[in-house]
Amino acid sequence: MLLIRCPWCGPRDEVEFRYGGQAGIAYPADPDGLSDEAWADYLFMRDNPKGPFAERWFHAAGCRRWFHALRDTATHRFLATARLDEPLPEAGT
Repeated sequence: MLLIRCPWCGPRDEVEFRYGGQAGIAYPADPDGLSDEAWADYLFMRDNPKGPFAERWFHAAGCRRWFHALRDTATHRFLATARLDEPLPEAGT
């Protein structure tokens, strides 16, 4: 099992959390003006790097808050976590 550090509750078991997708994806300013292809691109196309990746996680069985995480997708190791109002540390810091 993985231990994930919640910024409010501290380290907790991975079963308490839900993955929320890639961090930093902005909602379109004019969603009604998007073509079907552009809307599908917004909904489904995400980066898939090998290495550090910024994500959003939800502490479903704890404080029920969203937070940012920097996770290495090759090892699944969490490199950093931060509240949504805090900047996420860069990889290697």
